[in-house]
Amino acid sequence: MPDLRRQIFESGKTVSRKAASREASRTNSPTNSKQTSRQGSRNASRAPSDEEDSAFFVFCVFLFSSLSFFFFFFFFLFFIGSIGSLDDEHPEQDNPDWEQELGERIQEILDRKRSSVQGREEALQAFCRLTKYHYTVEEIHGAVSDLLAAFERSVRTEVSVREATLGLRAIELLVISAFDNTVYENTEPLLTRTIRDSASPLVKTAAIHCLGACTIFGGAGEDGMLEQMGFLLDIIASDGQSINATDDPTIVTAALQQWGFLVTEVNDFEEESEEAVQIFMDQLDSSDSNVQIAAGENIALLYEKSYGPQEDDEDEESVESNDDSDEHEHENYPTSDPKLVKRYNAYHNTPELESQLQQLATIHGKQVSKRDKKSLHSNFASILTTVENPRRGPRYNTAIDQNTNRHYGSTLTVKIGRHGLMTIDRWWKWVRLNALRRILQGGFSEHYFQGNRSVLNSLPVMMRMANQGHGSADRQSARKAAKMRNSRRWTTYQSDDEDE
Repeated sequence: MPDLRRQIFESGKTVSRKAASREASRTNSPTNSKQTSRQGSRNASRAPSDEEDSAFFVFCVFLFSSLSFFFFFFFFLFFIGSIGSLDDEHPEQDNPDWEQELGERIQEILDRKRSSVQGREEALQAFCRLTKYHYTVEEIHGAVSDLLAAFERSVRTEVSVREATLGLRAIELLVISAFDNTVYENTEPLLTRTIRDSASPLVKTAAIHCLGACTIFGGAGEDGMLEQMGFLLDIIASDGQSINATDDPTIVTAALQQWGFLVTEVNDFEEESEEAVQIFMDQLDSSDSNVQIAAGENIALLYEKSYGPQEDDEDEESVESNDDSDEHEHENYPTSDPKLVKRYNAYHNTPELESQLQQLATIHGKQVSKRDKKSLHSNFASILTTVENPRRGPRYNTAIDQNTNRHYGSTLTVKIGRHGLMTIDRWWKWVRLNALRRILQGGFSEHYFQGNRSVLNSLPVMMRMANQGHGSADRQSARKAAKMRNSRRWTTYQSDDEDE
Protein backbone atom coordinates (compact mmCIF):
# COMPACT_ATOMS: atom_id res chain seq x y z
CA MET A 1 0.00 0.00 0.00
CA PRO A 2 1.57 3.37 -0.99
CA ASP A 3 2.37 5.64 1.92
CA LEU A 4 0.46 8.73 0.77
CA ARG A 5 1.09 10.61 3.98
CA ARG A 6 4.89 10.24 3.73
CA GLN A 7 4.89 11.43 0.12
CA ILE A 8 2.99 14.56 1.09
CA PHE A 9 5.10 15.50 4.07
CA GLU A 10 8.49 14.86 2.40
CA SER A 11 7.80 17.70 -0.03
CA GLY A 12 8.58 20.47 2.43
CA LYS A 13 9.66 21.38 5.93
CA THR A 14 7.08 22.45 8.46
CA VAL A 15 7.95 25.51 10.56
CA SER A 16 6.73 25.50 14.16
CA ARG A 17 4.80 28.40 15.68
CA LYS A 18 7.68 29.13 18.07
CA ALA A 19 10.20 29.39 15.21
CA ALA A 20 7.87 31.63 13.23
CA SER A 21 7.41 33.86 16.26
CA ARG A 22 11.18 34.21 16.73
CA GLU A 23 11.60 35.06 13.04
CA ALA A 24 8.91 37.72 13.26
CA SER A 25 10.48 39.28 16.34
CA ARG A 26 13.87 39.58 14.56
CA THR A 27 12.22 41.48 11.73
CA ASN A 28 10.28 43.90 13.92
CA SER A 29 12.66 44.57 16.79
CA PRO A 30 15.17 46.99 15.07
CA THR A 31 12.42 49.35 13.90
CA ASN A 32 10.66 49.38 17.23
CA SER A 33 13.93 50.03 19.06
CA LYS A 34 14.70 53.10 16.97
CA GLN A 35 11.29 54.61 17.55
CA THR A 36 11.21 54.15 21.31
CA SER A 37 14.82 54.33 22.49
CA ARG A 38 15.05 58.15 22.74
CA GLN A 39 11.75 58.48 24.60
CA GLY A 40 12.73 56.09 27.38
CA SER A 41 16.28 57.37 27.96
CA ARG A 42 17.31 59.71 30.83
CA ASN A 43 19.43 62.86 30.67
CA ALA A 44 23.08 61.70 30.51
CA SER A 45 24.54 64.90 31.98
CA ARG A 46 24.14 63.67 35.59
CA ALA A 47 24.22 60.35 37.40
CA PRO A 48 20.82 59.01 38.52
CA SER A 49 20.08 58.91 42.25
CA ASP A 50 19.17 55.77 44.23
CA GLU A 51 15.59 57.01 44.61
CA GLU A 52 15.24 57.43 40.84
CA ASP A 53 16.65 53.95 40.21
CA SER A 54 14.26 52.46 42.71
CA ALA A 55 11.25 54.32 41.30
CA PHE A 56 12.20 53.33 37.75
CA PHE A 57 12.53 49.68 38.82
CA VAL A 58 9.11 49.71 40.49
CA PHE A 59 7.59 51.31 37.40
CA CYS A 60 9.08 48.63 35.14
CA VAL A 61 7.76 45.85 37.35
CA PHE A 62 4.30 47.45 37.39
CA LEU A 63 4.31 47.87 33.61
CA PHE A 64 5.43 44.29 33.02
CA SER A 65 2.80 42.92 35.40
CA SER A 66 0.06 44.99 33.80
CA LEU A 67 0.99 43.87 30.28
CA SER A 68 1.22 40.23 31.38
CA PHE A 69 -2.24 40.39 32.94
CA PHE A 70 -3.60 42.12 29.83
CA PHE A 71 -2.29 39.42 27.45
CA PHE A 72 -3.29 36.60 29.81
CA PHE A 73 -6.81 38.00 30.10
CA PHE A 74 -7.31 38.17 26.34
CA PHE A 75 -5.77 34.72 25.87
CA PHE A 76 -8.16 33.36 28.50
CA LEU A 77 -11.16 34.91 26.72
CA PHE A 78 -10.00 33.46 23.40
CA PHE A 79 -9.48 30.02 24.94
CA ILE A 80 -12.89 29.99 26.60
CA GLY A 81 -14.54 31.12 23.39
CA SER A 82 -12.84 28.40 21.36
CA ILE A 83 -13.74 25.45 23.57
CA GLY A 84 -17.27 26.67 24.14
CA SER A 85 -18.05 27.30 20.49
CA LEU A 86 -20.31 24.26 20.06
CA ASP A 87 -21.54 23.52 23.58
CA ASP A 88 -22.22 25.50 26.71
CA GLU A 89 -19.94 23.85 29.27
CA HIS A 90 -21.55 25.38 32.37
CA PRO A 91 -22.91 22.73 34.78
CA GLU A 92 -26.68 22.32 35.07
CA GLN A 93 -26.76 21.40 38.74
CA ASP A 94 -28.35 24.70 39.80
CA ASN A 95 -31.00 24.81 37.10
CA PRO A 96 -34.30 23.64 38.69
CA ASP A 97 -36.30 24.71 35.64
CA TRP A 98 -34.34 22.68 33.09
CA GLU A 99 -37.37 20.55 32.11
CA GLN A 100 -39.40 23.62 31.24
CA GLU A 101 -36.48 25.11 29.33
CA LEU A 102 -36.01 21.86 27.40
CA GLY A 103 -39.71 21.82 26.45
CA GLU A 104 -39.50 25.38 25.18
CA ARG A 105 -36.35 24.65 23.17
CA ILE A 106 -37.94 21.57 21.61
CA GLN A 107 -40.86 23.72 20.43
CA GLU A 108 -38.42 26.23 18.93
CA ILE A 109 -36.60 23.46 17.09
CA LEU A 110 -39.81 21.95 15.71
CA ASP A 111 -41.25 25.35 14.69
CA ARG A 112 -38.84 26.05 11.83
CA LYS A 113 -41.04 28.33 9.72
CA ARG A 114 -40.39 31.55 11.63
CA SER A 115 -36.83 30.70 12.72
CA SER A 116 -33.54 32.26 11.69
CA VAL A 117 -30.12 30.63 11.40
CA GLN A 118 -28.97 32.27 14.61
CA GLY A 119 -32.16 31.24 16.40
CA ARG A 120 -31.81 27.62 15.28
CA GLU A 121 -28.17 27.58 16.39
CA GLU A 122 -29.10 28.85 19.84
CA ALA A 123 -31.94 26.34 20.20
CA LEU A 124 -29.71 23.45 19.10
CA GLN A 125 -26.95 24.53 21.46
CA ALA A 126 -29.39 24.67 24.37
CA PHE A 127 -30.80 21.24 23.47
CA CYS A 128 -27.27 19.77 23.44
CA ARG A 129 -26.45 21.34 26.79
CA LEU A 130 -29.61 20.14 28.50
CA THR A 131 -29.54 16.59 27.10
CA LYS A 132 -25.85 16.28 27.88
CA TYR A 133 -26.23 17.09 31.56
CA HIS A 134 -29.63 15.40 32.09
CA TYR A 135 -30.94 11.97 31.15
CA THR A 136 -33.98 13.09 29.16
CA VAL A 137 -35.59 9.79 28.14
CA GLU A 138 -38.94 10.83 29.65
CA GLU A 139 -38.88 14.40 28.35
CA ILE A 140 -38.23 13.41 24.70
CA HIS A 141 -40.55 10.39 24.74
CA GLY A 142 -43.02 10.70 21.85
CA ALA A 143 -41.04 13.42 20.05
CA VAL A 144 -38.02 11.41 18.85
CA SER A 145 -39.06 11.12 15.21
CA ASP A 146 -40.01 14.81 14.94
CA LEU A 147 -36.78 15.94 16.59
CA LEU A 148 -34.74 13.65 14.37
CA ALA A 149 -36.38 15.10 11.26
CA ALA A 150 -35.63 18.66 12.44
CA PHE A 151 -31.99 17.84 13.20
CA GLU A 152 -31.61 16.17 9.81
CA ARG A 153 -32.88 19.32 8.07
CA SER A 154 -30.17 21.37 9.77
CA VAL A 155 -27.56 18.88 8.58
CA ARG A 156 -28.94 18.46 5.07
CA THR A 157 -29.26 22.15 4.24
CA GLU A 158 -25.93 23.06 5.89
CA VAL A 159 -26.80 26.75 5.83
CA SER A 160 -23.98 27.31 8.32
CA VAL A 161 -21.22 25.04 9.57
CA ARG A 162 -22.24 25.76 13.14
CA GLU A 163 -25.87 24.77 12.62
CA ALA A 164 -24.94 21.57 10.79
CA THR A 165 -22.38 20.58 13.43
CA LEU A 166 -24.80 21.27 16.28
CA GLY A 167 -27.45 19.27 14.44
CA LEU A 168 -25.09 16.29 14.31
CA ARG A 169 -24.28 16.66 18.01
CA ALA A 170 -28.01 16.79 18.77
CA ILE A 171 -28.55 13.52 16.87
CA GLU A 172 -25.79 11.86 18.91
CA LEU A 173 -27.30 12.96 22.21
CA LEU A 174 -30.78 11.99 21.04
CA VAL A 175 -29.79 8.46 20.03
CA ILE A 176 -27.86 7.77 23.23
CA SER A 177 -30.83 8.85 25.36
CA ALA A 178 -33.87 7.68 23.37
CA PHE A 179 -33.04 3.94 23.17
CA ASP A 180 -34.77 3.84 19.76
CA ASN A 181 -33.79 1.12 17.25
CA THR A 182 -35.14 3.02 14.24
CA VAL A 183 -32.61 5.88 14.36
CA TYR A 184 -29.90 4.13 12.31
CA GLU A 185 -32.09 3.30 9.31
CA ASN A 186 -33.44 6.86 9.24
CA THR A 187 -30.08 8.65 9.54
CA GLU A 188 -27.49 6.41 7.82
CA PRO A 189 -28.06 7.63 4.21
CA LEU A 190 -27.83 11.29 5.26
CA LEU A 191 -24.74 10.76 7.43
CA THR A 192 -22.74 8.83 4.83
CA ARG A 193 -23.66 11.41 2.16
CA THR A 194 -22.60 14.24 4.48
CA ILE A 195 -19.27 12.53 5.17
CA ARG A 196 -18.60 12.20 1.44
CA ASP A 197 -19.99 15.48 0.12
CA SER A 198 -19.71 18.19 2.77
CA ALA A 199 -17.20 20.91 1.99
CA SER A 200 -16.43 21.49 5.67
CA PRO A 201 -13.88 19.30 7.49
CA LEU A 202 -15.64 20.13 10.77
CA VAL A 203 -18.96 18.82 9.45
CA LYS A 204 -17.29 15.70 8.03
CA THR A 205 -15.65 14.97 11.38
CA ALA A 206 -18.87 15.51 13.33
CA ALA A 207 -20.76 13.29 10.87
CA ILE A 208 -18.24 10.45 11.33
CA HIS A 209 -18.69 10.57 15.11
CA CYS A 210 -22.46 10.78 14.70
CA LEU A 211 -22.48 7.79 12.34
CA GLY A 212 -20.61 5.71 14.93
CA ALA A 213 -23.09 6.62 17.68
CA CYS A 214 -26.14 5.90 15.50
CA THR A 215 -24.68 2.56 14.39
CA ILE A 216 -24.02 1.45 17.97
CA PHE A 217 -27.13 2.82 19.69
CA GLY A 218 -29.61 3.17 16.80
CA GLY A 219 -30.30 -0.47 15.92
CA ALA A 220 -27.85 -1.22 13.08
CA GLY A 221 -27.17 -4.83 14.06
CA GLU A 222 -23.89 -6.62 13.35
CA ASP A 223 -24.32 -6.50 9.55
CA GLY A 224 -24.77 -2.74 9.67
CA MET A 225 -21.75 -2.41 11.93
CA LEU A 226 -19.54 -4.42 9.56
CA GLU A 227 -20.73 -2.30 6.63
CA GLN A 228 -19.83 0.95 8.38
CA MET A 229 -16.52 -0.47 9.57
CA GLY A 230 -15.63 -1.14 5.93
CA PHE A 231 -16.62 2.44 5.04
CA LEU A 232 -14.45 3.85 7.85
CA LEU A 233 -11.55 1.55 6.97
CA ASP A 234 -11.53 2.96 3.41
CA ILE A 235 -11.24 6.47 4.88
CA ILE A 236 -8.32 5.37 7.07
CA ALA A 237 -6.48 3.42 4.36
CA SER A 238 -6.71 6.31 1.89
CA ASP A 239 -5.76 8.97 4.48
CA GLY A 240 -9.14 10.62 3.88
CA GLN A 241 -8.84 10.66 0.08
CA SER A 242 -11.92 8.45 -0.36
CA ILE A 243 -14.10 11.28 1.01
CA ASN A 244 -12.15 14.19 -0.54
CA ALA A 245 -10.30 15.04 2.68
CA THR A 246 -6.75 13.97 1.86
CA ASP A 247 -4.30 14.04 4.78
CA ASP A 248 -6.70 15.60 7.26
CA PRO A 249 -5.51 14.12 10.59
CA THR A 250 -8.66 15.12 12.48
CA ILE A 251 -10.89 13.22 10.06
CA VAL A 252 -8.61 10.17 10.03
CA THR A 253 -8.48 10.18 13.84
CA ALA A 254 -12.29 10.30 14.02
CA ALA A 255 -12.55 7.36 11.60
CA LEU A 256 -10.02 5.37 13.65
CA GLN A 257 -11.84 6.07 16.91
CA GLN A 258 -15.27 5.13 15.57
CA TRP A 259 -13.92 1.99 13.89
CA GLY A 260 -12.52 0.89 17.25
CA PHE A 261 -15.84 1.68 18.94
CA LEU A 262 -17.73 -0.46 16.41
CA VAL A 263 -15.38 -3.45 16.54
CA THR A 264 -15.97 -3.79 20.28
CA GLU A 265 -19.50 -4.97 19.38
CA VAL A 266 -18.36 -7.56 16.81
CA ASN A 267 -17.87 -11.08 18.14
CA ASP A 268 -15.77 -12.81 15.48
CA PHE A 269 -13.18 -10.76 13.61
CA GLU A 270 -10.65 -13.45 12.68
CA GLU A 271 -10.92 -13.18 8.88
CA GLU A 272 -10.64 -9.38 8.77
CA SER A 273 -7.97 -8.95 11.46
CA GLU A 274 -4.90 -9.31 9.21
CA GLU A 275 -5.90 -6.56 6.77
CA ALA A 276 -7.04 -4.19 9.51
CA VAL A 277 -3.78 -4.50 11.50
CA GLN A 278 -1.75 -3.81 8.34
CA ILE A 279 -3.74 -0.65 7.62
CA PHE A 280 -3.31 0.56 11.19
CA MET A 281 0.43 -0.17 11.04
CA ASP A 282 0.66 2.18 8.05
CA GLN A 283 -0.97 4.89 10.16
CA LEU A 284 1.71 4.48 12.84
CA ASP A 285 3.99 6.42 10.44
CA SER A 286 1.68 9.44 10.53
CA SER A 287 3.10 12.82 11.53
CA ASP A 288 0.11 13.39 13.85
CA SER A 289 0.29 11.83 17.33
CA ASN A 290 -3.50 11.53 17.65
CA VAL A 291 -3.64 9.41 14.49
CA GLN A 292 -0.76 7.25 15.75
CA ILE A 293 -2.33 6.67 19.18
CA ALA A 294 -5.79 5.87 17.76
CA ALA A 295 -4.26 3.39 15.31
CA GLY A 296 -2.19 1.81 18.10
CA GLU A 297 -5.22 1.40 20.35
CA ASN A 298 -7.07 -0.40 17.55
CA ILE A 299 -4.12 -2.74 17.10
CA ALA A 300 -4.11 -3.55 20.82
CA LEU A 301 -7.87 -4.10 20.64
CA LEU A 302 -7.51 -6.58 17.76
CA TYR A 303 -4.80 -8.52 19.59
CA GLU A 304 -7.04 -8.64 22.63
CA LYS A 305 -9.91 -9.97 20.49
CA SER A 306 -7.68 -12.81 19.24
CA TYR A 307 -7.91 -14.27 22.76
CA GLY A 308 -11.12 -15.71 24.16
CA PRO A 309 -12.34 -17.25 27.40
CA GLN A 310 -11.45 -20.87 27.96
CA GLU A 311 -14.44 -23.18 27.57
CA ASP A 312 -15.38 -25.68 30.24
CA ASP A 313 -14.85 -28.65 27.92
CA GLU A 314 -11.33 -27.60 26.84
CA ASP A 315 -8.51 -29.57 28.43
CA GLU A 316 -5.24 -28.06 29.61
CA GLU A 317 -3.14 -29.71 26.84
CA SER A 318 -5.09 -28.10 24.01
CA VAL A 319 -4.90 -24.72 25.73
CA GLU A 320 -1.16 -24.94 26.31
CA SER A 321 -0.47 -26.00 22.72
CA ASN A 322 -2.32 -22.96 21.42
CA ASP A 323 -0.99 -20.44 23.92
CA ASP A 324 2.63 -19.28 24.01
CA SER A 325 2.35 -16.85 26.95
CA ASP A 326 3.58 -17.18 30.53
CA GLU A 327 1.18 -19.31 32.58
CA HIS A 328 2.44 -17.86 35.87
CA GLU A 329 1.79 -14.36 34.68
CA HIS A 330 -1.82 -15.22 33.87
CA GLU A 331 -2.44 -16.59 37.34
CA ASN A 332 -1.64 -13.20 38.81
CA TYR A 333 -3.24 -10.99 36.19
CA PRO A 334 -5.93 -8.87 37.88
CA THR A 335 -8.83 -9.16 35.44
CA SER A 336 -12.53 -9.78 35.97
CA ASP A 337 -12.67 -12.02 32.86
CA PRO A 338 -12.24 -15.82 32.97
CA LYS A 339 -9.02 -17.45 31.81
CA LEU A 340 -8.16 -16.24 28.31
CA VAL A 341 -6.63 -18.48 25.63
CA LYS A 342 -5.38 -17.75 22.14
CA ARG A 343 -7.87 -18.42 19.34
CA TYR A 344 -6.06 -17.14 16.24
CA ASN A 345 -3.19 -14.94 15.08
CA ALA A 346 -4.20 -11.29 14.95
CA TYR A 347 -1.33 -10.58 12.52
CA HIS A 348 1.17 -12.78 10.70
CA ASN A 349 4.32 -10.83 11.69
CA THR A 350 4.03 -9.81 15.32
CA PRO A 351 7.84 -9.26 15.78
CA GLU A 352 7.82 -6.62 13.03
CA LEU A 353 4.87 -4.90 14.70
CA GLU A 354 6.54 -5.04 18.11
CA SER A 355 9.64 -3.38 16.68
CA GLN A 356 7.57 -0.51 15.27
CA LEU A 357 5.69 -0.09 18.54
CA GLN A 358 8.96 -0.13 20.51
CA GLN A 359 10.27 2.78 18.43
CA LEU A 360 7.18 4.84 19.23
CA ALA A 361 7.34 3.88 22.91
CA THR A 362 10.90 5.27 23.09
CA ILE A 363 10.74 7.97 20.41
CA HIS A 364 13.05 10.95 20.79
CA GLY A 365 14.13 13.83 18.63
CA LYS A 366 13.53 17.53 18.13
CA GLN A 367 10.89 16.94 15.46
CA VAL A 368 8.44 15.75 18.15
CA SER A 369 7.16 18.18 20.79
CA LYS A 370 7.61 17.37 24.48
CA ARG A 371 3.88 16.93 25.00
CA ASP A 372 3.50 14.57 22.02
CA LYS A 373 6.62 12.69 23.06
CA LYS A 374 5.27 12.08 26.57
CA SER A 375 1.89 10.97 25.19
CA LEU A 376 3.47 8.62 22.66
CA HIS A 377 5.74 7.07 25.30
CA SER A 378 2.96 6.30 27.78
CA ASN A 379 0.39 5.10 25.24
CA PHE A 380 2.67 2.92 23.15
CA ALA A 381 4.33 1.35 26.18
CA SER A 382 0.85 0.11 27.11
CA ILE A 383 -0.02 -0.89 23.53
CA LEU A 384 3.26 -2.81 23.17
CA THR A 385 2.62 -4.62 26.44
CA THR A 386 -0.75 -5.85 25.13
CA VAL A 387 0.68 -6.99 21.79
CA GLU A 388 3.36 -8.95 23.64
CA ASN A 389 0.70 -10.55 25.84
CA PRO A 390 -2.93 -9.83 24.90
CA ARG A 391 -4.08 -10.77 28.40
CA ARG A 392 -2.76 -7.44 29.63
CA GLY A 393 -5.17 -4.55 29.39
CA PRO A 394 -4.61 -0.79 28.99
CA ARG A 395 -2.14 0.98 31.28
CA TYR A 396 -0.98 -2.41 32.59
CA ASN A 397 2.09 -2.00 34.82
CA THR A 398 3.96 -5.26 35.29
CA ALA A 399 6.52 -6.23 37.90
CA ILE A 400 8.07 -9.40 39.35
CA ASP A 401 7.62 -10.71 42.87
CA GLN A 402 11.15 -11.40 44.09
CA ASN A 403 9.96 -14.14 46.45
CA THR A 404 7.93 -16.21 43.98
CA ASN A 405 9.51 -14.95 40.71
CA ARG A 406 5.99 -14.46 39.34
CA HIS A 407 4.61 -11.53 37.39
CA TYR A 408 1.93 -9.30 38.80
CA GLY A 409 0.39 -6.06 37.58
CA SER A 410 -2.08 -3.28 38.12
CA THR A 411 -4.71 -1.94 35.73
CA LEU A 412 -6.32 1.43 35.07
CA THR A 413 -8.87 2.77 37.55
CA VAL A 414 -11.11 5.65 36.47
CA LYS A 415 -13.06 7.87 38.84
CA ILE A 416 -16.72 8.30 37.88
CA GLY A 417 -18.12 11.50 39.35
CA ARG A 418 -17.75 11.74 43.13
CA HIS A 419 -19.42 8.43 43.89
CA GLY A 420 -17.45 5.55 42.45
CA LEU A 421 -14.51 3.99 40.66
CA MET A 422 -14.44 1.93 37.50
CA THR A 423 -11.75 -0.65 36.77
CA ILE A 424 -10.72 -0.65 33.10
CA ASP A 425 -8.90 -3.97 32.67
CA ARG A 426 -9.67 -4.59 28.98
CA TRP A 427 -9.15 -2.51 25.87
CA TRP A 428 -12.78 -2.82 24.77
CA LYS A 429 -13.84 -1.11 28.00
CA TRP A 430 -11.26 1.65 27.48
CA VAL A 431 -12.42 2.32 23.89
CA ARG A 432 -16.10 2.39 24.87
CA LEU A 433 -15.46 4.64 27.86
CA ASN A 434 -13.63 7.17 25.67
CA ALA A 435 -16.43 7.09 23.08
CA LEU A 436 -19.11 7.70 25.71
CA ARG A 437 -17.12 10.49 27.32
CA ARG A 438 -16.70 12.17 23.95
CA ILE A 439 -20.48 12.17 23.42
CA LEU A 440 -21.59 13.06 26.96
CA GLN A 441 -18.51 15.01 28.12
CA GLY A 442 -19.20 16.50 31.56
CA GLY A 443 -22.57 14.77 31.75
CA PHE A 444 -21.19 11.22 31.60
CA SER A 445 -21.46 10.51 35.34
CA GLU A 446 -25.00 11.95 35.44
CA HIS A 447 -26.15 9.59 32.69
CA TYR A 448 -24.38 6.66 34.33
CA PHE A 449 -25.93 7.16 37.76
CA GLN A 450 -29.34 8.09 36.31
CA GLY A 451 -29.47 4.68 34.63
CA ASN A 452 -29.07 5.51 30.94
CA ARG A 453 -29.49 2.06 29.39
CA SER A 454 -27.23 2.83 26.41
CA VAL A 455 -24.40 3.74 28.78
CA LEU A 456 -24.96 0.86 31.20
CA ASN A 457 -25.18 -1.70 28.37
CA SER A 458 -21.90 -0.40 26.95
CA LEU A 459 -19.97 -0.64 30.21
CA PRO A 460 -21.13 -3.64 32.24
CA VAL A 461 -18.42 -3.23 34.85
CA MET A 462 -18.47 -3.20 38.63
CA MET A 463 -18.83 0.06 40.50
CA ARG A 464 -17.65 0.51 44.06
CA MET A 465 -18.44 3.51 46.18
CA ALA A 466 -15.66 5.76 47.47
CA ASN A 467 -16.19 5.86 51.26
CA GLN A 468 -13.72 8.45 52.45
CA GLY A 469 -15.10 9.82 55.71
CA HIS A 470 -16.47 13.27 55.04
CA GLY A 471 -19.42 13.64 52.74
CA SER A 472 -20.71 10.10 53.33
CA ALA A 473 -24.19 11.37 54.17
CA ASP A 474 -24.32 13.29 50.90
CA ARG A 475 -23.28 10.20 48.98
CA GLN A 476 -25.90 8.07 50.68
CA SER A 477 -28.57 10.63 49.80
CA ALA A 478 -27.34 10.75 46.22
CA ARG A 479 -27.45 6.95 45.95
CA LYS A 480 -30.96 6.80 47.38
CA ALA A 481 -32.21 9.47 44.97
CA ALA A 482 -30.56 7.72 42.03
CA LYS A 483 -32.21 4.40 42.93
CA MET A 484 -35.62 6.04 43.03
CA ARG A 485 -35.12 7.74 39.67
CA ASN A 486 -33.75 4.58 38.07
CA SER A 487 -36.64 2.48 39.36
CA ARG A 488 -39.15 4.94 37.93
CA ARG A 489 -37.43 5.09 34.53
CA TRP A 490 -36.89 1.35 34.13
CA THR A 491 -40.43 0.52 35.20
CA THR A 492 -41.94 2.97 32.73
CA TYR A 493 -39.78 2.33 29.66
CA GLN A 494 -38.37 -1.15 29.99
CA SER A 495 -38.58 -2.94 26.65
CA ASP A 496 -40.57 -6.15 26.30
CA ASP A 497 -37.60 -8.23 25.17
CA GLU A 498 -35.21 -7.05 27.86
CA ASP A 499 -34.04 -9.45 30.56
CA GLU A 500 -35.16 -8.76 34.08
